[in-house]
Order: sequence, then structure tokens, then C-alpha cells
Amino acid sequence: MPVTPTFPGVYIEEVPSGVRTITGVATSITAFIGRAARGPVEEPITVTSFADYERSFGGLDVDSMMSYAVRDFYQNGGSQALIVRIVNGAESASLRLPTSGGPDLVLVASSPGTWGNALSVLVDYNTAEPLPDVFNLTISEGGGAPEKFFNVSTSTTSPRYVARVLKQGSGLVAVEEDSAGTPIVPAQRPLETFDIASPPSSPPKFVPDPILVLPADRGSDGSAPTATQYEGDADSKTGIFSLDKADLFNLLCIPPATRGGDTEPSTYQQALAYCVKRRAMLIVDSPAAWGARADTAAAQARDGVSGLNLSGTDARNAALYFPRILEVDPLRDRQLDTFVPSGIIAGVMARTDTQRGVWKAPAGLDASLNGIQSLQVNLSDPENGILNPLGINCLRSFPVTGKVVWGARTLRGADQLGDEYKYVPVRRLALFLEESLYRGTQWVVFEPNDEPLWAQIRLNIGAFMQNLFRQGAFQGATPREAYLVKVDKETTTQNDINLGIVNILVGFAPLKPAEFVIIRIQQLAGQIQV
Repeated sequence: MPVTPTFPGVYIEEVPSGVRTITGVATSITAFIGRAARGPVEEPITVTSFADYERSFGGLDVDSMMSYAVRDFYQNGGSQALIVRIVNGAESASLRLPTSGGPDLVLVASSPGTWGNALSVLVDYNTAEPLPDVFNLTISEGGGAPEKFFNVSTSTTSPRYVARVLKQGSGLVAVEEDSAGTPIVPAQRPLETFDIASPPSSPPKFVPDPILVLPADRGSDGSAPTATQYEGDADSKTGIFSLDKADLFNLLCIPPATRGGDTEPSTYQQALAYCVKRRAMLIVDSPAAWGARADTAAAQARDGVSGLNLSGTDARNAALYFPRILEVDPLRDRQLDTFVPSGIIAGVMARTDTQRGVWKAPAGLDASLNGIQSLQVNLSDPENGILNPLGINCLRSFPVTGKVVWGARTLRGADQLGDEYKYVPVRRLALFLEESLYRGTQWVVFEPNDEPLWAQIRLNIGAFMQNLFRQGAFQGATPREAYLVKVDKETTTQNDINLGIVNILVGFAPLKPAEFVIIRIQQLAGQIQV
């Protein structure tokens, strides 16, 4: 800050450089929406490994196609995912907890599902102080490590009030409360309990025996979620709109609600519009019927793509992959079954981003499909040639390299559309730039709108683009050929200034994949030496 000289001497003044570093956002955070065995409902939960998913959502489940997709994601290089669990009629198991020093309480499993039927709660009164309303809780789920809470109380004035303690510390149960936060007193009915120990040799006369409590109301998994539940409601932030609670995601996968089923076109349409709003890509799984017969698969895909109704400029944010994949199912005696590839594709994109950058097409011989046995249909070169010009990305099997992604087009990638966002890496790079610059220029708001500000903007965005240029993100041999940052009196007129607007023009020359490699061979014979 400026100094005010008051005495003879030397003064030090720090001058700001005007540099505000713009950091590139993540590019492969993948959101999964679907059915799970357990876990929070319609809340985006971050997981960083499949072990994380198992702890929070129960791991692989026969009825959850999302669980297989998440496994595939991590097997193929995924690093961070957001999980949104959708349920349809699922119920939470509950237990009536008897207490000697207050009203009985109802404990409910932390999330709906039959997993809660394995819960048990042990109540004992071997506490630090022998008070009627103080007891110990041991909460167990099958053979897992138990949760133990000592010296909890039914008194709402106690610092160890059981409802607060469980809310803060338990991942398995909570005290059931009404909308006002008052514990619900259960109806009087027989308990599913039994004694498990005798009282101590000389206990205080009011100390009862330890009691083991088992679920009296059994939990249920409900049925498969409907398209309406997937699509949700924007106002209540349900379904797809649960992701409003998340800061950022880049890819969206919606595996079908049932094994061998399809995600409804209406769900994909809603999801695509949402992805455009959130600057994300939608990974679309092809319908099961397309690959039902090998001899008609290419024709079915060619004729069926328009039925998805994923068109218009929004389709730049979607990519379709065909056919489905065959994998071993450990929950069905390791038999082969057919699964959607969206989780694998998201993993391949994450792996490619890490190894090469978001500007590299997630396709080619390095884009291997890990963890699969085979493809639902083995497409030939001519069949691939029918589908690629329509914007359908094919999964192929080659003799030496195995199963790979062999297409990198968006759903605006049909040749006859001639869209500038024909290719997946070009669109994903644009979304990366948009999100990074959106977040990295928030400091500009309310700054004086004149040349000093414009110079700072040019400096900071230019430094960000130059760094990407050095990494090989753009075409061109020089920065001038690769990108453009312009903010001056030409982009921001006096009328714009009067309206409180600063216009920033950022241009880039994208790298487009070498989709067709043409080698010209000419025979040289009888050449005359000159």
C-alpha cells in the first residue's frame, strides 16, 4: 500500500504484480447416477476408489448396474467419482432401543435397504457413573467392525445426548426424530431382543442386564427406479439435479436401472440439457437391442441413432458408444453377462487425460478396455465405416491389441452436419477452457473497467493459455498461431463500460485427431539417373 513519509529515511512499498494465476480445473470427475445397495439417497458423494464405493454404497450388487459401471471406471484408470443413489420404495430397517432411565428410542439404519437387517445393537450399563439415563451402545453390522459409544444419555441436556452423538459419529444408525428434532417414541409392541449376559456380581440395584436388540422393522431395497425418478426435479434437487449440490463434474454416466435394460431416451435428453448447463459431457450407452444379433447390429445402430432424440447443438456435449461389453460377473458364479460400457469409457477418458491431456482423443490402440472378456458384437471395418460417419463411436477387437475404443466423435459428429465440435477431444478441451476461465476470472467482477484491468486480464489469461500451448494443447508452431486473448477498446466499447460489461475474447486452434491415415505408395521402376 502507498506509504506516507513523515520522517527522513528509507521507506519500503510493496507493489502488486497484477498476476492472478488461473488454475485449470479437473477434467475427468465422473458422476454416476443409479441404484445401489446402500448409502445416502440423492446426495452426491465423492469416492476416490472402488474400496471407497464399497464402504459407502455396498460394493457390487446384482440389481445395481451402476455398481458394475463404477468398478469398470476404476479398473480403467478413473480417479474421482460422484455417486448419486436413486431409490424407489426402499425402506430403512429400524430398532426399538429400550432404556431404563427415559423413554424408549427408535434407531433407524443410516440409509434404506436390506443391508440394515444385519444390524444389531448391544445396550449395557457398565458406565463410568451408574446413572439410570446413561448407558453404552455397541452397534454391529454382520461381521464388520462394531461402532462403540460409551456413556451416552437419553437426557437432551446431557453433553452426551445419544441422538447428537450418533448423528456426529455413527455411519450405521441414527435416532429417529420428527421435523422439529424431537425423538419419536415407539409404539408399545414386543421387541425382538434377548439377554446375552448376566449382571455383575454386585451391581447397583437399578442396573439391568445387557440387552441385544435386532431390527424389528425390516429394511427393503424397493424396486428399480423409474425414468421420472432419474430425471428428478430442479427445485427439490432430486434425481439428476442432485448434482446441483456438487461443485464440479466433467463426465456423466447413467447406467440402466435393470440388468439388460436401457436408460430411457427421455432421461438422456434431460441429462444432456443439464450437462450443457454444467459444462460436462454425457456418455451415452447404446440400447441393448442394437447388438442382439451380430448380422444386423450395424444396421440396427444406423437406423436407431435418430430414435435417441439427442440432436441439436446440445448434442456436442454427448458421445455414444457401441456395442456393449461382456464381463465376468463374480456375483453369478463368474458367468459372462452383458454390461454397458459407459463406466469403462469414463475410465479411459480419465486415463488419457492423465497420460496425455484432455486434448488427446480417448481412442486408439492405447485406449484399451480393461477387465472385459469380449464385445457384444465384433464389428468389421465396413460396419465401422457405416457407423463412424453418423457419430457412433465403435468399440473394436483387434488380433494383437485386443479390445479398444475406435471412435472419438460427439453426437454432432455426423459428417453431414459439419459441426465445429465434431470431435470429443475438441469439445472437452473447450469445456475445460470455459470452466477454468469462468472460475479463474471471478476477481474481475467490480474492478474498475479500463485499460489497467484489461492489461491484467490479458496477462493472466495469456499466461494460462501459454502454459497449455507448451503442453501441446493447441495447433500452431507459435503462440500467435495457437491462441488469442483480446480485451481492449475494440472488444469493450464505451457503451459496454456504461453497462458494466467487460468483453474478453479468447480463441484457440484445437488439435483434431488423425481419424484417417492415408499412405500413398508409388512404385519406382526404370528411373533414369540424371
